[in-house]
Amino acid sequence: MEAEALRLFIRSKPNDGRLPYNSMPRFWGGPGDGATCDACDTRITNEQLVMEGIASTLSDKKPVQFHVQCFYVWDAERRAPKS
Repeated sequence: MEAEALRLFIRSKPNDGRLPYNSMPRFWGGPGDGATCDACDTRITNEQLVMEGIASTLSDKKPVQFHVQCFYVWDAERRAPKS
């Protein structure tokens, strides 16, 4: 996905509750295992790294998983001033 399209796609997810607005107090990384990235909805392959954390605002307390790039985009978007 093109960088700008990815940013806009990820930006919409906290608005509808699919991603948290707040930070995750702890997150960790490691090799992917084929799970779906919660930000871009594509698979995180074994050749890629996954960033994972538990967001206190999501009701199911399921770990949120990101590609590394998607994690950084989400982090920047959640910190951006709201217009």
